[in-house]
Amino acid sequence: MQRRALSGGLGGVSGADAKLLTRLRRNLPAMRELRKRCMGHWIYEDGVYRFYHHSFKVYRLQDATLEIVGVLRRLAPGRELDQDFIRIVRDGTGRSFRASDNLRWARRTRPILEAFFHALYFLDVAVRYGSSLRRPPRVLPSGWASLLTLYGLR
Repeated sequence: MQRRALSGGLGGVSGADAKLLTRLRRNLPAMRELRKRCMGHWIYEDGVYRFYHHSFKVYRLQDATLEIVGVLRRLAPGRELDQDFIRIVRDGTGRSFRASDNLRWARRTRPILEAFFHALYFLDVAVRYGSSLRRPPRVLPSGWASLLTLYGLR
């Protein structure tokens, strides 16, 4: 995928990487709060438990997943998110519980957890690298590289 340079940035660094980092830093308070909420008892802990308990309440994870994806999209308006990520999110959202889901529980509900975990991963690295980087690094840590890949910048 070809990188597209954008003007502006941090500390004399220009390009889409710098623009993304600027947006991450600008949105840190809201992203930290969302990450804290999603990692808390009633989303992360209870949601995973509901999968193992075979409870329809696992379906609630879809709301958190879509909220995270919305935040990720707003970080780079006009950019498409990675198609593999979009496919995972699509496969794990938009689902409604039906009693027949109990007959194929894992097949119906594992995509919900997978989508949530992938979205949470990207939110987590966005917060971590938005907090720790002052400018885009030349040697890419895996988390930063995955964010660049999410936005088609790598």
